[in-house]
Order: sequence, then structure tokens, then C-alpha cells
Amino acid sequence: MCQHQPQCPDAADPRGPWAEIAVAHPEQGWYLLCNGIVLFDDGGLMLPDHRVVAPAA
Repeated sequence: MCQHQPQCPDAADPRGPWAEIAVAHPEQGWYLLCNGIVLFDDGGLMLPDHRVVAPAA
């Protein structure tokens, strides 16, 4: 999915949340990253396989 050079980290990579933003909806509180991760304003994530990662405490 990523067209950047060097490519952004894969969604399974621990650095996945640092991928480039592909679609931004700050008014709704979420961002789609180029590796398929949905990043929420509270720091939570939804991975491309639909698993949810809670925000860090």
C-alpha cells in the first residue's frame, strides 16, 4: 500500500504507527495510515486485520 521511499513500516512492525498519513479526518478523530492502520486521537489503533490496540496508559 505504501508508495514512499523508503517504505513505511508494515502494520505488524512495532514501528507501524509511525507510517505516513494517507487519509486524515481530524474532525472525526481518526487517521488512516498508508500501511492500513487506523490511528485514533486517543492513541488507540485498529490494525488492518481488525484487531484493536488500546491506547497506552
